[in-house]
Amino acid sequence: TLGSYLDSQQRYQLLDTLPSLENITEAEARVVDCQPYQISPIEAILGNQQSDLVTPSVPTNVIPSLAKLYIALQYQGQPGIPRIHDAWQQGDKQVVVIEDRSDWQLLLDLWQEETTSSLKILHWCYQMTQLWAILEPVNCRQSLLELSNLRLDEDQTLALQRLYVESGNSQAIAESLEDDQAQISVISEQSLTIQALGRVWQTLFRQTQRTQFGSVVQMLGDLEAGKIETIAQLRSRLQEISVELEALGTPTLPPIEEKHTVVPTILQSEEPEDIISKTDDMPTVVLAMQLSSLEDAGRTDVGRQRHHNEDYFGIETKIDKLELPKTRILEGHGLYILCDGMGGHAGGEVASELAVNTLRQYFQEHWIPNQLPTENSIREAVYLANEAIYKLNQQDARSGVGRMGTTLVMLLIQDTQAAVAHVGDSRLYRLTRKQGLEQVTVDHEVGQREITRGVEASIAYARPDAYQLTQALGPRDENSINPDVGFFEINEDTLLVLASDGLSDNDLLETHWQTHLEPLLSSSANLERGVTDLIDLANQHNGHDNITAILIRAKVRPNLES
Repeated sequence: TLGSYLDSQQRYQLLDTLPSLENITEAEARVVDCQPYQISPIEAILGNQQSDLVTPSVPTNVIPSLAKLYIALQYQGQPGIPRIHDAWQQGDKQVVVIEDRSDWQLLLDLWQEETTSSLKILHWCYQMTQLWAILEPVNCRQSLLELSNLRLDEDQTLALQRLYVESGNSQAIAESLEDDQAQISVISEQSLTIQALGRVWQTLFRQTQRTQFGSVVQMLGDLEAGKIETIAQLRSRLQEISVELEALGTPTLPPIEEKHTVVPTILQSEEPEDIISKTDDMPTVVLAMQLSSLEDAGRTDVGRQRHHNEDYFGIETKIDKLELPKTRILEGHGLYILCDGMGGHAGGEVASELAVNTLRQYFQEHWIPNQLPTENSIREAVYLANEAIYKLNQQDARSGVGRMGTTLVMLLIQDTQAAVAHVGDSRLYRLTRKQGLEQVTVDHEVGQREITRGVEASIAYARPDAYQLTQALGPRDENSINPDVGFFEINEDTLLVLASDGLSDNDLLETHWQTHLEPLLSSSANLERGVTDLIDLANQHNGHDNITAILIRAKVRPNLES
């Protein structure tokens, strides 16, 4: 009944009436998690949490088979699959708590909008083939055949509301959703081909009464006639249509690239190998991307033990936007600088501020519009910042530990291209849904230097000077510094984090990224609140040093518009 609980622990309270399961094989209802800060066993598995941090609602060694499907697909970093929150066996039923997407926009609704371009629809077809490729090995292709299951996220990317298992035994399957819905199903043995996907597209065109592009009509006819038999062939046809659209003045889709997917070991030991490994050789179409939004937030804090703040940061961005009924173009560049004045060195706060302002001024004068600065230009800027501090040290006749200095991590973004430069142990992290959290920079410290020389990490960091910096801006002339400069492309929604060591020490971000960083990938998440929460977290777990963080959220979308 409404208001009662789905589970015996009274964690998940029903928001809808759950029908009796006596005469039906499937039921669903929204529930609310009354203990949202308690880690569930499934969340612990996905987050690589230690077992002693888990307060499980069910034994961690009992994972329902339906839950394994969600876990397997979630490990592949596919945002189209709803996130699993909890799962347990309840008699002969399986209960799986997943993210609620029932209020997400229906694909059908946007498909029929006059402002939706043919290229946008073509891209959704691509996304369906990508989802088909990962759903086929686990027999969940039926998930793409239910129109009400096809949803769009806040960035109009195709997403599924839930999984439908098209082949299985007579065992009932129960699902529930986190704010969310519960389902219990028995689905008969069924063999699906990509003809079924073509029929979904036909239905979408028919129900929305959209005029079909001539080549799309031919493709759908060939699909139905069995002339297109594989996903690779279907993607090839979609590319041919893209070429035709290019002739009309629209960019083509790039060629197919290979991508290999590995499912986590925890499932490899429990599922037949042929179910999981079929995705290994499936080609994935990678579309050229363009920037759709660029947002940022920064904050610095003195910490709990220091009397003054030697950190300093700077953010400068320029965004140009053109928006018309059927066109939206965003061009942007951003300069993000974080410096940590050297602890124990007099004037560390002077050095960090001077470095930031020198770099800002350089790029105000030398950043060529619509072009990412070159490596030589970036190096020149860093050397100038070093020279400014070095001259001040010389002018004041500072010596030894009295010579002020600072670390540096600097990020430059031009549309979907990015460059990073760093000196010292301030870091850049990158977070995407597919790859999780990655540390982009490598600290310039004695321990890391020894590792690059072939010394084992345990030995390198047993040295008493392991964390001593091997280079910093200011104490010496430019011959004593060698900034690392690297480039990368932003080809999926990305959260970038610039962090001083007060934030990154003790693996703070590596431990808490799923709770404090991953939610910030969503456009609806407030970055100002997010950076404040990060500072609070660092003060709680570290606090021994100044703390500075800069967050940058770069959202991208397929470059399908002329």
